[in-house]
Amino acid sequence: MATHENLSKIAVIGSGASAIYLLRHLLRHRDTFQNVIQEIAVFEKDEALGMGMPYNPRTTDLYNLSNISSEELPELLMPFVDWLNAQSEERLAELGLADEKISASGVYNRLALGQYLQAQYCGIVEALRAAGIRVSEYTNTEVTDLVCTPGAEDVELRIADGTTHRFSKVVISTGHAWKEEDDVENGLYASPWPIHKILPAAGTYHNFRIGTLGASLSAFDVVSSLARRHGTFTTAADGTMHFTPAEGAENFRLAMHAADGWLPHLQYEQAEPMRQIYRHVDRESLLALQEKNGQLRLDTYFNRVCRPALSEAFARDGLNGVVDKLADPAFRLSDFVALMSERHEYPNAFEGMREEMKEAKRSVEGDRPIHWKEVMDDLMYGLNFHAEMLPAEDHILFHRTVMPFLMSVIAAMPLPSGNLLLALYDAGRIEVIPGYATVAEDHPPGRTTVEVDDEGRKSSVDYRMFVRCNGQQPVGLDEYPFRSLVEQGAVRRARSQFADPAAAQELLATEHAERVCEENGNFYYYTGGTEIDATYRVIGEDGQPNDRIHDITFTHTTGSRPYSYGLQACSATSQIVVEAWAKALEDPAGAAGDLATVTMIYKETKEL
Repeated sequence: MATHENLSKIAVIGSGASAIYLLRHLLRHRDTFQNVIQEIAVFEKDEALGMGMPYNPRTTDLYNLSNISSEELPELLMPFVDWLNAQSEERLAELGLADEKISASGVYNRLALGQYLQAQYCGIVEALRAAGIRVSEYTNTEVTDLVCTPGAEDVELRIADGTTHRFSKVVISTGHAWKEEDDVENGLYASPWPIHKILPAAGTYHNFRIGTLGASLSAFDVVSSLARRHGTFTTAADGTMHFTPAEGAENFRLAMHAADGWLPHLQYEQAEPMRQIYRHVDRESLLALQEKNGQLRLDTYFNRVCRPALSEAFARDGLNGVVDKLADPAFRLSDFVALMSERHEYPNAFEGMREEMKEAKRSVEGDRPIHWKEVMDDLMYGLNFHAEMLPAEDHILFHRTVMPFLMSVIAAMPLPSGNLLLALYDAGRIEVIPGYATVAEDHPPGRTTVEVDDEGRKSSVDYRMFVRCNGQQPVGLDEYPFRSLVEQGAVRRARSQFADPAAAQELLATEHAERVCEENGNFYYYTGGTEIDATYRVIGEDGQPNDRIHDITFTHTTGSRPYSYGLQACSATSQIVVEAWAKALEDPAGAAGDLATVTMIYKETKEL
């Protein structure tokens, strides 16, 4: 299906990282777009443009580290490291970096990264205006609804104050949104954000045990922000960090609930810090792996693409035992995940981290890449941009088995965060509680009760403060923020067809039956979130893409693009949209949103 692009007036809802990269890619194509685009309007519900929730001082603080270095950041106007080096000593002190050695491989706090992103945003907007493209900015302006009338040439934006705007093209880039309510009276917080809500008042302490649901990077934000306010950290001559609690905080403790009892893998050096879709397989070879029905089986992808790339990587890392396993044709993806997960399992997660810290320091400080981790990231990144080829059975396998493993490996914890955790552990101030944790409905007044099921061993814990740190879940139609699109049938649930109808019948007999639907004799599985095509156009109930609306918000599109984490994915996602627009202007018939066409964009675009 060819696309008809009307780019005269573009609305961008949100001004975080994905929006910044969208504007950057438009700027790179300024010669193509300057006589086509009349206006770009950026709508931001916050007062600050160009930061995004994770990097905003209203949300985070100086003690929350990013987990990405300058050399891993996709190109903006100038590298992060150069921007930092251009700042005055006073400015660096304000950002908590007065004593930091600035380097391209260094990892710094999210406030500093947010200031950098905002500076890049401002520079990009200025450059777009200099190219003759009008950029309008709306702060403290929440877009509450979108109305897309069939047959109309534009989309109506409805604002919280009752005003409306009309645009020919809308890009939804709303980023993180935490809708759940906190139950402050009973100490239950739906998310850590803004981090200031869980901090003690000046001169006081949380002199009790605090729990987190999850041991993710956001849980470590809770840990670092609270620990820094309940004691002091010192570093001995041998580099070991120590924690001393403040007077009055003797009972301050932290407990992280993690289903498997794991802590994430640690930061590692990379040979190729920028991900590429076709690093380990070319476009033609990958598409040739499709079966007659157009589906790509996960086992096929593992055998034909992952196995050889991983074998080479493990050989370079000196892990010949894993190479031997991969040489066995009976060794499948699920076996690989189980093997590598087992290597990360320890009777004590903190002692395991202490052991892994030795390898991580050798890697980072000695410039020695851990090849298998970055190759695995590359392989899953490439698969992500072809996920519509996976049948329902493999989407289920990917989410249940592969993703938990990936999130532990790839959500690499910065070494300073690891040192801080070990200092708290050595001081007896932190623990990991394994098992599946749920918040109980019944609880004592002023407390949150957490029930734990650790492989059949059940227990419960009461907390005066408990913070959910299990991330944002996919946003389905019930929670989709633009209700008129749902009511008009302009968006629908993301889905994938079953390769074997018998698998659908089996699922229909379980508690997950509501995730299966039948249409024209075919069975589909709802993968989560809302459906998009390969250029991020929303798909309506009629199965057709909408030329006027693109959605690049990860929590909306996770069912179609399940592995789109981090700033590199923000850049790639927005670049695909912009490259598709540019191609449509050159050749409308050659800019369809089907995967076969869009993969040519992947192939021809150097940065992808």
